[in-house]
This record gives sequence, C-alpha cells and structure tokens, in this order.
Amino acid sequence: MRIDAIELLHISIPLVGPFRISRGVITHRHMLLVKLHSGGAHGWAEAGADLLPLYTYETVGTVRHVISDLLAPELMAESWPDDGAPRAVAAHLSRWPWHPMAKAAVEEAFWDLEARRKGMPVHKLYAGDRPVRDRVEVGISLGIQDDFGVLEAQIDDALAQGYRRIKLKIAAGHDHDVLRNVRNRFGDIPLMVDANCGYTERDMDLLAGLDDYDLIMLEQPFEYDELEQHARLQERIKTPVCLDESAKTPEITAKALDMGAAQIINIKCSRLGGRTAGIDVHDLCEERGIPVWCGGMLEAGIGRLHNIAVATLPNFKLSNDLSASRRYWERDIIDPEVELDDDGNVVVPHEPGIGYAVRDDLVERYLVDREVIR
Repeated sequence: MRIDAIELLHISIPLVGPFRISRGVITHRHMLLVKLHSGGAHGWAEAGADLLPLYTYETVGTVRHVISDLLAPELMAESWPDDGAPRAVAAHLSRWPWHPMAKAAVEEAFWDLEARRKGMPVHKLYAGDRPVRDRVEVGISLGIQDDFGVLEAQIDDALAQGYRRIKLKIAAGHDHDVLRNVRNRFGDIPLMVDANCGYTERDMDLLAGLDDYDLIMLEQPFEYDELEQHARLQERIKTPVCLDESAKTPEITAKALDMGAAQIINIKCSRLGGRTAGIDVHDLCEERGIPVWCGGMLEAGIGRLHNIAVATLPNFKLSNDLSASRRYWERDIIDPEVELDDDGNVVVPHEPGIGYAVRDDLVERYLVDREVIR
C-alpha cells in the first residue's frame, strides 16, 4: 500500500461556551485534521494539539510542521503492508523521540484507512481477537466557574441528559468550597476532579483533605514529571490518584505504577504518540489490575469516534470523557453526531472505519488553512 497524498486541514470550531481549566480559557477549538489518500480509499485523523501550548508543548503549528516537513516525506516514500500498516507506521515513527501528537495523528489516519480498506469498523481493528462492547459509558467534564449557580445549572443539565459521572476541573481557590457545595446540593452523585497539574508539593495537606468528598479519583494534581510527589500523595489519601499528563509513554506509565504513583490511568492516545501506544498502556494496566478510562481533549467528531472505538477494549472500566457532540459544538463535523442513549452511553458505530461520515461542507466552513502533500 502506498500513500498518494496527505491533506492537512487547520480548522477552528467555536465552542458552545467558554471552557476554563487551571491553565486558561478556550472559546474556539483549533485543530489539525489529517486525511490520507491511498488508491481511492482514505483515512481520517484529528491531532490533539490546540492553537496554544496549554496542555503540552505541541500546537497546531508544530504538528503541521512536523507532519509536513518530517513525517510525510517518509510515509509517502515507503510501501506499507496491507495488513498491519498502523503498527508498522508506529514502529517506523518510534525513532522520532518527540512530538507524540504529530505521530499519533498520522498513525491514527492509518488505522481508519486500513479499517475502511478491509470494510470493517476501526474498533474491531483496535481489538484484534478480543471481545468489545457495543456501548461505551460516558461522563461529562465541566470547567471552572466563578459563580456556583452557573456550575449548579450545568450539573443539573448534565444529570438530566443522562451523564453517568461528573468531572469538575479544580484549581487553587476553586476546590474545597466548590466540592462542599456540590455535595450539599447533589448528594452522592459519581464525582471526580481534575487539577491539570495545578498544585504543588506545598498543597499536600489541602489535597489530602479531598478525601472528605468521596471522589472517584483525583486526576493529575502535580506537574507531569513529579511522579514522586504523586506517589507520596497516594500514600496519604484513600482517593485514587489518576495520572494523565504524567502517563506520557508506556514505559513511563509502568514506572509510575511501580512507584505507586497512581491507582487509575487516563489514556489519551494523542498524548501517548498513537493508538498503538494507547493499546499497549491498556494492556499493561489490565495485567496489573489498574483500571483505565479514555480522557478527552475537546475533540471534534473524528477524534471522538476514534476515542469511542478504543474505549470498547475490556479494561476501560470507568466512565469516559466522550460526551455527546452538542456538549461542545453547535454542529459537529460528522454525520450523524455523537449522542447519548437513555442509559448514559454512546453507541459504537459498526460501519467501516470510524463509522460516521465526515461533513466536507462543515470542514470547509471551519477551515483556516489547507495543505496537500503529494
């Protein structure tokens, strides 16, 4: 199999409302879409990077540069196997030690391409011979609000829509009081918090006090490279610590588990460098009895469908950040859009590839720039 062309499409989609985390506020989600063309077939992917380096050092600009100038010439010069191309691509790209989101985007497009060529849904390709689920349980992630009344209304709406779990973003000054108010108002709803690296070792006592709120997990309180601090905190608290930004590779994830730095792992394949690495982390955690879940990075439909597909694997035992399209977008770029069923799940598509059609007209509406590499 040869790649005839690679399209890089920079789009910008306005969010339904501003999304605030400890490191900033997002009103428009910039993203880079990748479309591979091969012998009349195609494969779609969505890079996880945003316009600004709020989550990692990678941005839409760096991802585009790395794919266009470094990866695309190599990918188009090679002949790839008809069976197993995504893993072959992952192995080939592993010699590049950095820019995991750029590598993940091209590898992800190969998964969709191969699934379409075989006429099978991509989740079957991810699973291999393993059984997969037809529905994926989802929760919702809510940003920081200065006005508790706004947050209260958001939680009410989320519960009414059927979301199975609420995740709250927290930061210094937006933690204990918020959680106390939520528990007083909503009782024992399934609740977790995400700190996005917003705390330091000086906050150990404050974080230990979060045990009072019966949380499913405390996600990534410290910086990504502070595994020892996470391990010390986990020793002090009964609330499971979940690693997100720290779980950068399968090898680092294994080290973190050896240290006792977490009891739960958030799998984001873009951060890990691809779906192959994400599946490897899933398998590692399954062997060690560590549950995983699929985190979100404000994906539009293409990235969301890839995430739904990988979350069908058996060790995704917790609610995933795979909200319905309308949670973030007035109109997603796929048809149909992702929706919740009556039990707070999303249905896994069974059509070839990612399962739903990409709306070219909407991609054009949101388009900032396009590059075609032949």
